Amino acid sequence: MTTVVDTAHTAWRYRWVVLGIATFTQAASGFFVQGIGAMGIHLQRDLQLSTVQLGLLVSAAQVVPLVGLLVAGELLDRCDERWVVGVGAGAVAVGLLAGSAAPGYASLLLVLLFVGAGYSTVQPGGSKSVASWFDASQRGFAMGIRQAGLPLGAALASAALPFVAEAYGWRATLVAGGVVALLGAWVFMGFYRRPPIPAAPRDGGPRASVGAQLGARLRMLREPSMARIMLTGSSMISVQYGVGILTVLHLHETASLGAGAAALVLVAVQGAGIVGRITLAAWSDRSSHGRYGSLVLCMAAVLMGMAVLMTPLGRSPATACCTLVWLGFFGFGWYGPWVTYVSESAPPERTGFALGLAMSVNQVAVVVMPPLLGLLKDLSGSFVPVWGLLSAMTAAALIASARVRPGNRPRSPGRGGVRGPR
Repeated sequence: MTTVVDTAHTAWRYRWVVLGIATFTQAASGFFVQGIGAMGIHLQRDLQLSTVQLGLLVSAAQVVPLVGLLVAGELLDRCDERWVVGVGAGAVAVGLLAGSAAPGYASLLLVLLFVGAGYSTVQPGGSKSVASWFDASQRGFAMGIRQAGLPLGAALASAALPFVAEAYGWRATLVAGGVVALLGAWVFMGFYRRPPIPAAPRDGGPRASVGAQLGARLRMLREPSMARIMLTGSSMISVQYGVGILTVLHLHETASLGAGAAALVLVAVQGAGIVGRITLAAWSDRSSHGRYGSLVLCMAAVLMGMAVLMTPLGRSPATACCTLVWLGFFGFGWYGPWVTYVSESAPPERTGFALGLAMSVNQVAVVVMPPLLGLLKDLSGSFVPVWGLLSAMTAAALIASARVRPGNRPRSPGRGGVRGPR
């Protein structure tokens, strides 16, 4: 006879399955877009692109999520994550597979717009699914593993897509990305389950209008914690995408590394990001400085790394490689504690919308920065203004957020999540 204890124990074990499939789906859905930086040399050669045009490819996939993340967040508060994330990942797959027939650059931009619409559901959906299965004592560690899916997908893409492009052409990379995204959609829809927690009772009173509900949600923007979340997120996501897109080009043009060697360094940078997301998020579970203490450490470390790249030391292959791996650890690793901080700062019934809102603000930087950084590089002929701009943004965020009281510590176990046996 199955007892309540047996059911709880089974649920405790299944949360690790949920974590695994959420991480895999994140990696699979972002596989192609995150690999664009590694294919920079091939795309510039085959499509005759400038650095600005290369940056626009990344921006194209991120334009629709400016609104799509808000829509996805609202859907996640109303619908089962299984269908919201699964359908979105499936749309990514369909877009990439259809895009393999794109005749040129303009068509590829349109394809990536559609891909971005599908991808809008994956980030907040996967984050909410993990946050709902883990209590606060392990939520940072779990969220760090889940958020490692993005650099994991990027690392695998950086290792594989340049060779696919070299052997079969750039269109074949879209086919590969579509197949991987389709597998991610199938895994999430097939294996995800909601945690066995009774739904919160409704008060039975009159339901607010859609406008009133939206107004209540947007008022979260006025809260000091959300302002700090947005400021930190927009500056650090700029660093992340700048490093991801320009690492290969910097090493190739400034440090005189070959295209293959530079792509392998980018794999190492993404690998450092995987370790960083898990390590820094796990540290935030136990640190007396809370989640935001990890973010302050990341911003300070980024400033150190950028300073090295802007000096003559940045032209040394060994120094540049080590510095970029350092930036991978902190400049990609920040996202684990950041997204945990967002999920814990939001009211439980608005977690999905809060995640979508914070991520949509990040999308502004994701859309604007890649072409802007590319323009700086094309106009100046140097990477120094690029790293200088990213340093200035990070320093401004660090100074401004330091005026607000330190970040939150993890809430006591029991705010959502499934408790496992001690």
